[in-house]
Amino acid sequence: MRILVTGGAGFLGSHLCERLINEGHDVICLDNFFTGSRDNIIHLLDNRRFELIRHDIVEPILLEVDRIYNLACPASPVHYQYNPVKTVKTSVMGTINMLGMAKRVKARILQASTSEVYGDPQVHPQTEDYWGHVNPIGIRSCYDEGKRVAETLMMDYHRQNGVDIRIVRIFNTYGPRMAENDGRVVSNFILQALKNQEITVFGDGSQTRSFCYVDDLIEGMIRMMENQQGFIGPVNLGNPQENSILEFAEKIVSITGSASRIAFKPLPQDDPKQRRPDISLAAEQLGWQPLVPLATGLKRTADYFAARSSRG
Repeated sequence: MRILVTGGAGFLGSHLCERLINEGHDVICLDNFFTGSRDNIIHLLDNRRFELIRHDIVEPILLEVDRIYNLACPASPVHYQYNPVKTVKTSVMGTINMLGMAKRVKARILQASTSEVYGDPQVHPQTEDYWGHVNPIGIRSCYDEGKRVAETLMMDYHRQNGVDIRIVRIFNTYGPRMAENDGRVVSNFILQALKNQEITVFGDGSQTRSFCYVDDLIEGMIRMMENQQGFIGPVNLGNPQENSILEFAEKIVSITGSASRIAFKPLPQDDPKQRRPDISLAAEQLGWQPLVPLATGLKRTADYFAARSSRG
């Protein structure tokens, strides 16, 4: 097939492009390089099945494709809060443009939504029928509400225009090619540990996260896109194994053999206290569950960052 991946030079997008090419598809990678990097896709540039277009999905574009994976959007607080209006535009106008394309060329489109649609959840673990607990005027709302509107648009284009859609809600994902400066827990902790710096834990470290290795996440996305049962979602994709932030910091210190100590800082506004997916729907509808153990994934990720730092 001919497949469009928006945000294809990003962390998840680059892994998805690579996987799709390996399966024999022609892939168009669309990215404006706000958070994406050429380094993530440089090994694909000479592949005859790969095409790179520098473009911002806020602006319309005409392409002929069979599938659209809509991943374009800054996804870490550091990046989506840098230009919150732009973040909303990407989620709303960008999604409208991609849905318009899907409608015109009769392509199937998958929206990469997020666990952030649940906000600071009052239900634990989070199931897909939970409507969330989101602050609509907070500093994170440009991303949270933008992604919620994107889901609304997907459903309305589906109901009103018969567009063939899929929605996945992605929980914390980690692995090689994560951006070093995006303020995420995994990359922050690993980089601090490799440099023997203090590891910064916000609050008392009792807040929990569940971390899914990138290969598992990509497998779930592809299964969702290609499921032929008419199941459109939304569906949670993530790892239900829950760890406290403090436990996580201690694991990384151990894996990297670091001399780092842990330093505690105040908790940011609207930072979720718990985040863990209920993935029973993904297991039932897609036969999917994460397989890569946390220790294995963290070791691969730490090795990636260590190699990058050794290259300067």
